[in-house]
Amino acid sequence: MKASIIALALLIIASAAPARAQVFSADIGEIRKVSATIPGARALKVNVIKFAESRRTKNFSIKGAPNEPSIQARTAFQVVYPDGYVMIDSGMDQQVHRFFGRGVEEPYFPEQEKRVEQALMGAKSIVMTHEHGDHVAGVVRGPMAAQFAGKTVLTKTQIQTLLTNPQMPEIKLSPEQAQRYIVVDYDHYMAFAPGFTLIKSPGHTPGSQMIYVVLQSGKEYLFAGDVAWHMDGVRRIIGKDAPWITEDEPQMTAELTWLNGLSKSEKNLVIVVSHDEEQRLQYIRDGVLGDRLE
Repeated sequence: MKASIIALALLIIASAAPARAQVFSADIGEIRKVSATIPGARALKVNVIKFAESRRTKNFSIKGAPNEPSIQARTAFQVVYPDGYVMIDSGMDQQVHRFFGRGVEEPYFPEQEKRVEQALMGAKSIVMTHEHGDHVAGVVRGPMAAQFAGKTVLTKTQIQTLLTNPQMPEIKLSPEQAQRYIVVDYDHYMAFAPGFTLIKSPGHTPGSQMIYVVLQSGKEYLFAGDVAWHMDGVRRIIGKDAPWITEDEPQMTAELTWLNGLSKSEKNLVIVVSHDEEQRLQYIRDGVLGDRLE
């Protein structure tokens, strides 16, 4: 990251074009090539933080799963470079968290959310997997939103959703607010920083994207966002069964199928599902993810 990540993001939009209508497809080989197009030192490690939980039975996350207790972790990630870091997703305040409880008070960890806010302050750049409140509220609400906006990279589709059809009123942007953000548009893949590629993957939301990161060590990560809420959804190629969400099912099936294939063929690639608490704890135990933000 010898140059500003924000500047690089604005420069590397060679494939910018209107979104395609066809069903998702991706090539991990091409994604790796794109990740190598920005020169500079690659990242050293990836950290995770959990700032809240939702308590839901597993069948909501995976259609046909047992009606047994399950924890959905609310998380953000930090990709650490030698000279700074990029934040993936941005946390949320307690008011937005209550939206997800649907009338039930669920665990929220103010100290952890404060650490997310501090990390956003120090980040060189901030990028979103998608435009739902638990991922984007940290940079669109509150007294720091204007400060964070200048280094937050949102896609054209994410901005459009936040302007016209936000998940909740609390995260709606005005046209004036939207102008504060760095807005990019790309067709399939976009190089964002050394070893860091954005992958257009509409389905869970119109503006969803997966994020590929390769470290200096060669270890690879694929942040799948909310393509699945639990890794079992990827393993079984089965979607969610939550009545409060509407997804593009053909896109979701294609994305789950792709991730399933990668999980079997790419043993050096770590697929990270944002809300899988079991996976989060295992990755921390294995040293795949650091359990604190810097």
